[in-house]
Amino acid sequence: MKIKICGLTSPKEAEYLRTHRIDFAGMILFFPKSKRNLTIPQAREILASLPEGTHSVAVTVCPSLPQVLEIEATGFDYIQIHGSLAPEILAETSIPILKAFNIQDMPEYEQYRQCDRIVGYVFDALEPGSGKAFDWNLVKTLPRDDKLLLLAGGLQPGNVADAIRYLSPDGVDVSSGVEYDDQPGKDPVKIAAFAKAVRDTQK
Repeated sequence: MKIKICGLTSPKEAEYLRTHRIDFAGMILFFPKSKRNLTIPQAREILASLPEGTHSVAVTVCPSLPQVLEIEATGFDYIQIHGSLAPEILAETSIPILKAFNIQDMPEYEQYRQCDRIVGYVFDALEPGSGKAFDWNLVKTLPRDDKLLLLAGGLQPGNVADAIRYLSPDGVDVSSGVEYDDQPGKDPVKIAAFAKAVRDTQK
């Protein structure tokens, strides 16, 4: 069961992942509406602090080709794309793509299943990063394939085990569910609790 911690904002948060075997670390780029949005120089600092074995994911919304090329050049392992995916990105870049879906664009799932450049999917709430859950039945009824399926949207230490048991995803993705209640940033205690809840389902 893969674990993705999304919305990292500092090298210190990257260090929190070291003892919990976190598989993916997400950083939000080119989306100023998000309080977790980073500049490329900030992202480089976090990339340098990631533990060995943790894959980096640039999280974007309707990115342009120049933005994706910059992400590729920065050294990210994957790009996660919410919203539209321009055809020129598929044609002119090589970075592996995680396509994100929410309750509004679920009908597009079948279209992207046929694309070799899409290596996985992230199923999220209508407002990514909001901490709100969605109807997991929307995912349960979709046809599965051999691509990575990550579940996001409202997950936290208290409900992630239920989500895993109900949907059997390949991995789970959390952001606000492991953040402090009274200040910005990731809470290492909640990250530890989330990782333990996930690992306990595998025993």
